[in-house]
Amino acid sequence: MTSFLRSDRSTPVAIWLFITAVLVVAMVVVGGATRLTGSGLSITEWRPVTGVIPPLSDAGWQAEFAKYRQIPQYRLLNESMGLAGFQQIYWWEWTHRLLGRLVGAVFAVPFVIFLIRRQIPRRLVWRCWAMLGLGALQGAIGWWMVSSGLADRVYVAPERLAIHLAMALILFVLLFWTGLDAYAGQPRQESVSPWRTWSWLFVAGVFFQSLLGALVAGNQAGLVYEDFPFFNGAFWPADYLGKSLWATLAHNQASVQLHHRLGAYALFALGILIAAGANRSAYLSRTARSLGMLIGLAVVVQVIIGISTLMSGVPVLLGVFHQLGAVMLLTAATAFAWRVRRV
Repeated sequence: MTSFLRSDRSTPVAIWLFITAVLVVAMVVVGGATRLTGSGLSITEWRPVTGVIPPLSDAGWQAEFAKYRQIPQYRLLNESMGLAGFQQIYWWEWTHRLLGRLVGAVFAVPFVIFLIRRQIPRRLVWRCWAMLGLGALQGAIGWWMVSSGLADRVYVAPERLAIHLAMALILFVLLFWTGLDAYAGQPRQESVSPWRTWSWLFVAGVFFQSLLGALVAGNQAGLVYEDFPFFNGAFWPADYLGKSLWATLAHNQASVQLHHRLGAYALFALGILIAAGANRSAYLSRTARSLGMLIGLAVVVQVIIGISTLMSGVPVLLGVFHQLGAVMLLTAATAFAWRVRRV
């Protein structure tokens, strides 16, 4: 019987997955800019195919603007906005959606070709199918998120924003990890070191902290309590408790900012411990030690950017860099977790 595989590794497959992962990062960054500029609700319809074509005439722009003027965000926040202002926010959301379509095409078309040519290592095929399904689901989640801000809110629901970001980060980690596996091949022996547990704990911590950040963003909570490390001079925000447990966890500016700060403290401490431990470890390879040190550097940079973003009132550029920094920290954490499992 002819084997499905040509080998246990494939550099072309790895390059394809890495390129797709980079595009997902670009989509996360543009998505952050879309949110920071208040652009996410500018397109009020979900048209996966025909929506790729933007308005091409004055009549088309007027029709799109008329749809936007019907939602609460325009009536309550942007009533003075003219067509030129609408076009500015429209292009951010259109670019974000275009990147989503591009990610889908860049993944799906080569996937079919690689399947036909039997170039994907068998152990990775199921992961690629899973990523294809998750990518399609992400499009539906994106519209589910946007739809939450079209009727009774002026922004999207924070928890839906967090779920949308969570799916993007899961896809990124799967793409990056699978790309590393495709490039390096199956390990001859897997490590049983405690470093595997610590590395995955840090990956999970970065992921969870990113979701806490999404709740901060969704509640516009970075615009309150701009002093650090205090909360208007106090160690604990006076309005921490929301109307309910769910409100405190997901819908209250003071509490979600506090949770994000506490998560940052914990992640910072763990990142520094990993960096120090990796630097002194006689067990880890040179590459793993370098990645551990990179985690320490990345977590310090991310904390500095986060504090600067908060204390300067969340300017768009710093907000985008803070979101990009989270993805870069997740990249370093994933690379470290991948490397320490290999002897």
